[in-house]
Amino acid sequence: MAEDVNRDLRAARRADTEVRIVEAATELFTERGYVATTLADVAKHAGVGARTVYVRFANKAALLQRCVDVAIAGDYQQIAVPDRDWFHEAMNAPTAEERIGRMAGIGARLMARTGRLLLVAQQAEAIEPEIAARAQAARAQTHQAIGGFFRKLATDGLISSENVDWVAQTGAVLGQAETYLLLTRTADLTIERYESWLAETWTRLVTAHS
Repeated sequence: MAEDVNRDLRAARRADTEVRIVEAATELFTERGYVATTLADVAKHAGVGARTVYVRFANKAALLQRCVDVAIAGDYQQIAVPDRDWFHEAMNAPTAEERIGRMAGIGARLMARTGRLLLVAQQAEAIEPEIAARAQAARAQTHQAIGGFFRKLATDGLISSENVDWVAQTGAVLGQAETYLLLTRTADLTIERYESWLAETWTRLVTAHS
């Protein structure tokens, strides 16, 4: 019994330490950029020993990747976005309108949490092969997930199956993080306006081929 309690306490302390490190790193990365942020800076900002950060994260690239993962998920659970309940609910809503609205809402919330960190990751890609490879894999996963969303709309009979591959490819590009970042630079979109834009654009895309 005492051993179980001690194990739970150690796990809780580890989890709390990770939260402190990730929150500190996220703040410093978004304020200073990737190059100007050091693991020693993160440790000091988190109020932990430098060795604690080095033991938990092999290098700065791994720490940035963990920060991005947490921002995307919205929590510290190791559950991929396509396996989340809210993603399944969007994929299986009763109407095309509701599915598109929910998926646009998911995209907007993800960008609200990750937008500034993704800019940091873009900067780091040029000098960190590990981050570049991870970012490219994430783009492919996003493309597959959103493309699958449109293909399921067609499979479920909610949109036309005509040109569904083109619709899926185009819809996936519209939902990529780079599209959001470009829009914020060129159109000065708020998160709310981005969500409306994405829902309307996806709706027009599927309506044109219904």
